[in-house]
Parts: sequence; structure tokens; C-alpha cells
Amino acid sequence: MFDLRYHVASLAAVFVALLIGILVGVGLTGKVDDAEKNELRRRAGAAESQLQSINEQQATARRESNALRRLGVLGYPLLMEDRLRERRVALLFVGPVDETVQSSVTTALEDAGARGLTRMRALKLPVDQGRIDSALAGQASLTRYQGPERLSELGRLLGHEFVVGGDAEAWDELSSNLVIGQSGRARPPVEGVVVVRTVDPQEGDTARFLRGLYEGLADTGVPAVGVEKTSDNPSAIEVLDRAGLSSVDNIETAPGRVALALLLAGGEPGRYGVKETAERPLPEEPPDGG
Repeated sequence: MFDLRYHVASLAAVFVALLIGILVGVGLTGKVDDAEKNELRRRAGAAESQLQSINEQQATARRESNALRRLGVLGYPLLMEDRLRERRVALLFVGPVDETVQSSVTTALEDAGARGLTRMRALKLPVDQGRIDSALAGQASLTRYQGPERLSELGRLLGHEFVVGGDAEAWDELSSNLVIGQSGRARPPVEGVVVVRTVDPQEGDTARFLRGLYEGLADTGVPAVGVEKTSDNPSAIEVLDRAGLSSVDNIETAPGRVALALLLAGGEPGRYGVKETAERPLPEEPPDGG
């Protein structure tokens, strides 16, 4: 928040300085009468006073920003300690793995006392309907999910299996067609899931499949949180929100990692971070303290 104030003040200072330069330049041309010159001097003086005020605001914002960073360094361990003690969490990339995001999520889990990532999967998109149908044909219990009109239902099933673990028949049959990266164990159930979209917004069959996948994750009842970096554009926050997932839009920062830990610990669902889509920076403390 203070960094934004600082940048806004900096921009305002530039415009005021330009204004002063224009006013002084006009006054020096000699093409105006005395009354107009006096008015220009008055305006230049007012602009100089405004510039001084902006400079003072910049200095204050800079001090506040430094103090906030220091407070974050001191308070971060206390906010994170044992927040997710021994909990199992899974990470799902909708697209290729983003190493920066994976590192931030892993750091948050470690700092909060979780068991680390129980499993990670990265999806190959867009989906190939023909190859998926061929794979589903090999398992009698899955043939009812064949066809483009069943992609949303198939996505829901995969979302449910990703959280619950166990036999995970759909993942077993479709991994060669859907998965481009994976690690961890498939069977243990997890108590939270983190979702990261690393591809551009999808359309058609793939969009229907992903909508079902997100809704399937949300319907399991465990905390499901979409995360992204502040620089990510286009953002996935609104898509994830419509599917019922909470979100953190600044996962690469300490406040973002705190927000993720609070949400996985049972904090109030919602949109958190620093972008315009965020409701506020951090969730409230979970009722039971997480």
C-alpha cells in the first residue's frame, strides 16, 4: 500500500514540476502583460508549494514503507509458526510448472509447518478430446464421461480424485494425455489444494473441462486456493472466484505466503492480495487459530 502511494506521489511530482516549467517558460517569453505575468507567478508559486507538499508525502511514504517491511520481517515467523502443522497439501498447475510459484508455495508450507507438497501435477493443455475418449474407453467405469458434452463432469471427477487420492482411476487412465509434470504420492488424501494457472484463458472444450475441474476441487470441502504472482497478466482470479476457489494474487511476497497459509488453515474464503480484484490484503484469523 505504501509503495503504491510513493509511486503515485512520484508521478504527481513530475507533473507539477512540468507545470512549473511551462509557467515559467511562458513568463519569460515577454509576450504577456504585467497582470498576466503576476498571475503566472502566482500559479508557479502555488505549484511550487504543491511540489514541496508532494515531496514531504514521498518522504513519509518511504519511511512508512520501510517500517512496514521491517514489521513484516519481524512478524512473519510468528504469523506462520505451526499454522499448517503436519497438514498434507497438493499443488495443481493448469499448464506448465512455474518454478517461482512452486518455490513460493513450498516455502509457505514449510514455514507454516505443513508436510510439504504431498503431490504436484501439471496439466497439458488444450485438451485433446479424441485422445481422452480413447483413453476412457479402456476403463468400463469411465466410459460415461466420453464426449465433449461430458468434459465438465470429467473435470469435476478429476478435481475430486486429486484431493481425495486413493485409486484415482480417471487420473490413472488419463495421465499420459493430460499430465506433463508430476511429483509426490498419488494415494494420500490432502487437506488443502493450491491451483496455479500458467496458460492463457482457454475456450471451447478446454474451458468447459477446466470449469468442471475447478468446481470439483471446490466441492470437496477442503480449502482450495488459486494463487498467482503480482506480475501475472492476464489474471486468473475472476475465473477461479466464479468456480468457488479463494485466491491470493501476490504469492511471491511474504504477505502473499501468509494469506495462503491462513486460507489453507481455514481462514475466511475470498480474494486476497494487492490487485484490483482483491477484497483485502489478508484473511481474518481462522476461528480456531488455524
